[in-house]
Amino acid sequence: MKVIAFKRELQGTGASRRLRKSGQTPGIVYGGAAAPVSITLDHNALYHALKKEVFHSSILDLEIDGVVEKVLLRDFQVHAYKQLVLHADFQRVDANHKIHVKVPLHFINADVSPAVKLHAAVISHVMVELEVSCLPGQLPEFITADLSNLDAGQSLHVKDIVLPEGVTAITHGDNQTVAIAVVPAGATSAEAEAEKK
Repeated sequence: MKVIAFKRELQGTGASRRLRKSGQTPGIVYGGAAAPVSITLDHNALYHALKKEVFHSSILDLEIDGVVEKVLLRDFQVHAYKQLVLHADFQRVDANHKIHVKVPLHFINADVSPAVKLHAAVISHVMVELEVSCLPGQLPEFITADLSNLDAGQSLHVKDIVLPEGVTAITHGDNQTVAIAVVPAGATSAEAEAEKK
């Protein structure tokens, strides 16, 4: 994805307020060998880009006054109640250095899992994103978590997820739980129903 920005000369709260009134959003680009650069971005373009999942977990082409740099969105601030992006932080990436990024998890095959199909279980997503380490060129847009073998009372862990080549999960603890299948109180399984007939 491409993001267009311009260098920002004026600093301070007043300058930032004037920028926001004119439909711009202040930001900063940092990291790598170059010095941090204050930038401005078109507010509406940034606001709509932030709604896309891919914008948060992809290497972006940030064009500043005609020069393109590879960056990651690292942080952004939004107004407490207005639909207004107040600030955005981007970090430069080096193609030869590994990066740590949180990547969204996409859960598939819940409807065909034994937990749901046979036991009317509810699958709770304990994690919605996974922190990974990889080279920028290997960064996945999302990671798929396959629930097809999950049975009632079982859980899916980080080690059960098949990661793309060159991508390693960064876990805090031994083997974190990603999803769990729980049979709600009062629910009857298909097997129990079959036995009654």
